[in-house]
Amino acid sequence: MIEKRPFAGLGGADHGWLKARHHFSFAGYRDPLRMSWGSLRVWNDDEIAPNSGFPPHPHADMEIITYVREGAITHKDSLGNEGRTGAGDVQVMSAGTGIRHAEYNLEPETTRLFQIWIEPDHPGGAPAWGARPFPKADRAGRFVTLAFGLPEDGDALPIRTQARVAGATIKAGETAAYDLAPGRHAYLVAAAGSVEVNGVRLDTRDGAAITGETGLRVTALEDAEVVLVDAA
Repeated sequence: MIEKRPFAGLGGADHGWLKARHHFSFAGYRDPLRMSWGSLRVWNDDEIAPNSGFPPHPHADMEIITYVREGAITHKDSLGNEGRTGAGDVQVMSAGTGIRHAEYNLEPETTRLFQIWIEPDHPGGAPAWGARPFPKADRAGRFVTLAFGLPEDGDALPIRTQARVAGATIKAGETAAYDLAPGRHAYLVAAAGSVEVNGVRLDTRDGAAITGETGLRVTALEDAEVVLVDAA
């Protein structure tokens, strides 16, 4: 089953410095039919104005993955970590027992990113943060793991949940395949371009909630970039 969730129909908010669209219930947006998808709890599509951002605030017991689509985000946290994550790259924060962090767009242009929250398998644990580049050329025509919590993965950022975040860049007319194990909940968003997912069309920033499929065939109708969460 593939349920298309068009970008135009997502919940959202406009705070001036932040324009956000929510694939799932978040903050002031509540939809009882879109509370989560398996262990995937949040997928926010954020646009952050230049020289603005999220001031220090706390989190606990959540795996928070940031996928930067355009621009860059600068991270600071209560552990003393600081780092800048640019377009196409990923940062992961395991909130664990508790962490305070800030995320700022210090660039002269708007930063556009996906903020993804996945519930951990177990509460607690020491908080942690990490980031790394993922060159788009390395995922041309295929899905590459960006953040992992499954035993078969390894060369990516670790998360404390039986889930995977993967990305692919696909040229027009080409297809990338992804296998799904029984009982999994997949959520896929077209970060750029238009694709067909097992025959269902997604345009830029549309989402698809997927379950009961044994695999995905993602065909690019134009040059495209997709991000996928495979969750329990």
